[in-house]
Amino acid sequence: MSESASGVQGMSVASAFAGMRSVTPVVFRAGCPDCRGRFELTASALRLAIGASSRTTFYSFTCPDCGASVRKPAGERIVELLTGGGVSTLRLHSTL
Repeated sequence: MSESASGVQGMSVASAFAGMRSVTPVVFRAGCPDCRGRFELTASALRLAIGASSRTTFYSFTCPDCGASVRKPAGERIVELLTGGGVSTLRLHSTL
């Protein structure tokens, strides 16, 4: 049987997305504590590390203005926004 559970038969990925023009990339506003620069970053410019506690959960990026490495704490809401926006996530595991 070639019909799927949704009742669509023989649809390709190309035909499913044929009407879409483009997708606006997600951008995040950020600031640098070193140079006080304010800017927008794409998901690929950010990294998120999720640890066992709030002290070990943070996001980081390189300031596009001064080149400083920036690391900021990430609470639950920030984690939700960054993961939903496609930011690369590293889960830190504790060693016993």
